[in-house]
Amino acid sequence: MADLNKIVEDLSALTVLEAAELSKLLEEKWGVSAAAAVAVAAPAGAGAGAPAAEEKTEFDVVLVNDGGKKINVIKEVRAITGLGLTEAKTLVESAPKAVKEGVNKDEAEKVKKQLEEAGAVVELK
Repeated sequence: MADLNKIVEDLSALTVLEAAELSKLLEEKWGVSAAAAVAVAAPAGAGAGAPAAEEKTEFDVVLVNDGGKKINVIKEVRAITGLGLTEAKTLVESAPKAVKEGVNKDEAEKVKKQLEEAGAVVELK
């Protein structure tokens, strides 16, 4: 069996032109096309999800206001985002403002809970 970590390292070192060439070589070797695989996958997924609304997979955690506990909320924003004191203070004072964007549902719920425990009013969008 091949050393998968070594393969990952080797692929990560490729330039864009080398990666494109590798893609062409693999398509020729295996007799497949990346474009055809995408075209086949898209209609199957669209047909299955057409009747029901598509489930949202990325969420934005939006700080609506500090709930009167500005210092606690600033501390929590710093812990969550890694921002400095001034940046976190500015973010809290400019509410409504996104604290985290494009995160999965579990992380969004976790961040929302942390901010609400600090006293903030938070929405998931």
